[in-house]
Amino acid sequence: MKMRRPIWFLKGTPKLLVLFVVGGCFLYILKLHFYPEECDRTKTPYVDLDRVRRAQQYASAVLQEQCRPSYVKTEMGKLFAEKYSMDISPFVGKNIDEDEALFKYGPPFGFHRFFDKLKNLLELLPEHDLPEDLKSKHCKRCVVVGSGGILYGSELGHLLNQFDIVIRLNDAPVQGYTDHVGNKTTIRMTYPEGAPLSELEYPPASLFVAVLFKSVDFNWLQAMVKNETLSLWIRLFFWKEVAKKIPFTSKQFRILNPVIVKETALDILQFPKPRSIFWGWDKNVPTIGVMAVILATHLCDEVSIAGFGYDLDQPSTPLHYYNNLCMAAMNRQTMHNVTGGMWEWGRRKRNCCGNNCQCLWH
Repeated sequence: MKMRRPIWFLKGTPKLLVLFVVGGCFLYILKLHFYPEECDRTKTPYVDLDRVRRAQQYASAVLQEQCRPSYVKTEMGKLFAEKYSMDISPFVGKNIDEDEALFKYGPPFGFHRFFDKLKNLLELLPEHDLPEDLKSKHCKRCVVVGSGGILYGSELGHLLNQFDIVIRLNDAPVQGYTDHVGNKTTIRMTYPEGAPLSELEYPPASLFVAVLFKSVDFNWLQAMVKNETLSLWIRLFFWKEVAKKIPFTSKQFRILNPVIVKETALDILQFPKPRSIFWGWDKNVPTIGVMAVILATHLCDEVSIAGFGYDLDQPSTPLHYYNNLCMAAMNRQTMHNVTGGMWEWGRRKRNCCGNNCQCLWH
């Protein structure tokens, strides 16, 4: 007597298979959408030697001057008044029950509906501030090193290495570009898809500052802290390959206070308030670079920036100092408002450069 398969198996299996294939194709198409076209970089990028000389002289002068305690925070208070919080914590601490502002909005502006995930993650992180050797320093100088193509050929590396705190963004490398951007990294600030894949980009004494945008970002960060392997299912929800391992101990991880993102977007850049949409963000998310500059004002007494700015009128100029992307790629991305937002940031930065932030190379 032949055994017959259950009817539910015959009916359900094809449907599940089709659903899996269609879902996989959908995710693949989405990932293709996020990869911008590369530009022709066969020609050697033009380097303005006079500008290089002036940038080096300016950076050297900044480092030789007397460091001014609380200078940047005082000037930011004057520039933005009540829009700038003078006493905000740069990183998320364990006492989240006492901070209602953390849960007003969803990521990256807050942790609304993520209380449990956040609490579980924070239990793994023993430290929530700068290391004691930096925290106790009387007057600290920060430099936020952007990823701009203008850094290529700048030969600012030996000067950038002299700052107390060097903040680097996303996967911008130092390997192979030390002459231009230095090799000192105090903080690597990024999100899962932006984290460097090479372990060589994580110096042993540096910190990893995570910016959390979505639910699976919590899963990824937890896996990195616990040195665990992220499941294939979770990996499907990232739009590009993410790092499998970050060679740090748990005390080297920090979570950016999302109130800094909210303050940067809604108050300083004056973007519209977050609203619920079906997919992605409503072009009201500041770039990681702008977030890092505001973070730096809460960590340091003086702040300098290098390698910032989008010149959208020059679509064929290098976007980054380290890859083949050109400026035109910024017109395809859907997260950041690089026209209205950058216009406002440019206006603020012109004031900033004259007052509280030293613009070394932008």
